[in-house]
Amino acid sequence: MNNQVPVSPVYDNIGFRHDDERPPPYSPAQNLYPPIPRSTVPHSTPQYVPTNPYTINTHQTSILEVPQAQRKGIKCHWKYILCTSMCVFIIAAAVSLLLWYFLYYQCISGRSCGGKCLSLSQWCDGVKDCPDEEDENQCFRFRGSNFLLESYSSASGSWLPVCADNFDNSHGKAVCEQMGYERADYGSFTQTSAFSASGYLRLNLTINNGARMQAQLHHSYTCSSRAVALTCIGCGVSSAAPSSRIVGGTEAVNGAWPWQVSLQIRGQHVCGGSIISSMWILSAAHCFYSYNRASMWRVQYGDISLSQMNSYHTPKSVEKIVSHENYNPDTNDNDIALLKLSSPLTFSSRVKPVCLPNIGVNLSPVRQAWITGWGALRSSGSAPDIMNQAEVTIYHRETCNRPSVLDGAVTKTMICAGKLSGGVDSCQGDSGGPLVVKQEGVWWLAGDTSWGIGCAWKNRPGVYGNVSYFINWVHEQMQNK
Repeated sequence: MNNQVPVSPVYDNIGFRHDDERPPPYSPAQNLYPPIPRSTVPHSTPQYVPTNPYTINTHQTSILEVPQAQRKGIKCHWKYILCTSMCVFIIAAAVSLLLWYFLYYQCISGRSCGGKCLSLSQWCDGVKDCPDEEDENQCFRFRGSNFLLESYSSASGSWLPVCADNFDNSHGKAVCEQMGYERADYGSFTQTSAFSASGYLRLNLTINNGARMQAQLHHSYTCSSRAVALTCIGCGVSSAAPSSRIVGGTEAVNGAWPWQVSLQIRGQHVCGGSIISSMWILSAAHCFYSYNRASMWRVQYGDISLSQMNSYHTPKSVEKIVSHENYNPDTNDNDIALLKLSSPLTFSSRVKPVCLPNIGVNLSPVRQAWITGWGALRSSGSAPDIMNQAEVTIYHRETCNRPSVLDGAVTKTMICAGKLSGGVDSCQGDSGGPLVVKQEGVWWLAGDTSWGIGCAWKNRPGVYGNVSYFINWVHEQMQNK
């Protein structure tokens, strides 16, 4: 393919525009159009024509425009105005002081939620104090590639390993279900070594089966020196190695990327997605910005060939779409979404989940990653029937935001990956698909394909949603069953 950057950029996904009248968010001096989501739609739409973002209404009304006859009739009761202004100022100051006292001073040693101020000891104590249960929803997490289980300790105000003493698979299933995983997906409980100078959380000898798991834990400085390692779902394992066309890549083989799915409307591929549990698919919010009815979508899976998928599996319908509430269609900030299926997937060698990133798993740049999908093989080109794969480099955000690269457009909710030399990239139709990294023999979901300028151009790496940044949000949505 030709990797030279055209003089006048031509952007992909002409068929997927959020708003044809939206002005570009970048300076015209850069000669860059808005970031273009890398998805397709089942019908064509008009060519996008950017408007001038700097056109403003220069007509400003002032007292100078009031006719002379009217201005003469205006009287200024300055004493009244002065008195009123002082009263307003005093009242505003008093209100501000009260707000500061109740929202800041009173919560300086605690946390607020839903207009309530909770002490730190009320977080993760098993009692639902916040209206949205925020104080009890994010109480467990995993650390490292061995899935060390940690829980938040209200006593120490920190995350501590869960001691393996008295712990068994029934407790493991309860923890996983509380984190949003399906009980049927449960993996296993094992023990691992863990040292914590701040102590551990141990199970109470007297178990209350009706209480949430965090209420059954207490802080302890002693432990058997063995801690809980918990897999809520067998994830991140492929049954075939990648063979190294996403642009500049090669055709994939069945089983290499068993978490990749095709999200379709009326039988046409629109976006990609990643299986994260038997009931949940992770994708990009921009895919559903204009097509947000769950009934429109079908999930195809289990084969590298779009035309062969129906032969192996009946498409799954979608029960609901959860796009990030702060998704910005102008900048593609917070470009992540979850799809809950109407019925669970059955896992096999060709259908498996990818692992969500744990705390402490090294997904940082500069490192190699893989992208997959059924997107176009070149800028504005045709899409393949066979899934393609390509190896890319994840770059530091500082590199991505250089004026000569993406000029500050990559936020903390994004990561960029590709080849600065050009030639390898995701493209139109790859949106929502996975960017994965292999660490300690496990494949981790580092990003979801979001946007890019052209495809595989020099100094124009692709941009992906930063899944590590959204991990709490993902589990929160999974818990809202």
